[in-house]
Amino acid sequence: MISPSYPGQPLLEAFGELRADIETLVARVGGVLLRGFDVPSVDDFQQFAAAFGHPLLSYEFASTPRSAVSSGIYTSTEYPAHQHIPLHNEQAYTREWPMKIWFHCVTASPEGGETPIADSRAIYRRMPAEIRERFAPGILYVRNYGDFDMPWQKVFNTEDRAEVEAFCQRAGIRCEWKPDGDLRTTQLCQSIETHPVTGEQVWFNQGHLFHVSNLQPEVRESLEELLDPEDMPRNVFFADGSPIDDAIFDEIRGVLADETVMFPWQAGDVLMLDNMLVAHARTPFKGPRKVVVAMAEGHGNLSND
Repeated sequence: MISPSYPGQPLLEAFGELRADIETLVARVGGVLLRGFDVPSVDDFQQFAAAFGHPLLSYEFASTPRSAVSSGIYTSTEYPAHQHIPLHNEQAYTREWPMKIWFHCVTASPEGGETPIADSRAIYRRMPAEIRERFAPGILYVRNYGDFDMPWQKVFNTEDRAEVEAFCQRAGIRCEWKPDGDLRTTQLCQSIETHPVTGEQVWFNQGHLFHVSNLQPEVRESLEELLDPEDMPRNVFFADGSPIDDAIFDEIRGVLADETVMFPWQAGDVLMLDNMLVAHARTPFKGPRKVVVAMAEGHGNLSND
């Protein structure tokens, strides 16, 4: 945690003196919490995030609903307040992701609403060797857009099928238009990745979010009665297409829980993370809560093909 040199010091004013320390700490421990600074508006937060020298990224190939607040600034995931959002690295279900992510607490919930974090290097080291080996070739994400999940028009930010097909071709995603006009995509992505700067191995996927075992039992049961396995809204498989047993994700979720640390938000907080070194989550909450997000410094592994 980094505190101001005097009470109420504007965050933008402190940037020059803090930048080197922030970058060193983020590279080594994975993140910093800037607490006690004056951040009078979301625009100030946007300027702070952009000041690190990389254009702020748009939210493409979305997996959860968000709204743009301003250029490069988004609401945190708009799931109902009573729902827990599991630990994840942003956009680890794709082969392109931001290296840096910032969170700014505009309004702290009076109850709950924390953003738990965990060290992805520690998760990798703690993960049972047999799971690491089985996941090493990557995992296959299958998504069906439409009635039971986000519509493809919202995910790809277009109504044009040709634009969707062009995006998928560039991103290494296989897309298939189904007879009812809805879309299915399939993509083999990393499960484990090497950090481009530190050279360390990190656990880097969202398999536990996409697997059917992440659904509420009654929702899963209803969907499995209605849909064929390949038409489930989202699911994940081993690289060879074989199913992943629920028990494996039980173990994975146990490791994630063991590595999770949590702190309550305070209004004005800014949290900056290396998105590969640190995963994040969201706890359920009551009352008002507003946390906005920025991302920058795109990275990926499409060039490995």
